[in-house]
Amino acid sequence: MVKNEKTTRVMNEHPGGFIFFVAFVGAAVYFVQQSEGFWGFILAILKAVVWPAFVTFHVLQLLGA
Repeated sequence: MVKNEKTTRVMNEHPGGFIFFVAFVGAAVYFVQQSEGFWGFILAILKAVVWPAFVTFHVLQLLGA
């Protein structure tokens, strides 16, 4: 007995992912240029990953939210 299974495809066709990727690459280049040594490089990559959280925090602080 064959059971028909429904498959659902989620189409995610907006440029938001590309924009975030380009922002990450730009932040990584910026922070890596300022780093020194291996651990500075690792810290620069981590900063590039989390910088949007800091920007959001400071914008909300300025707005008084």
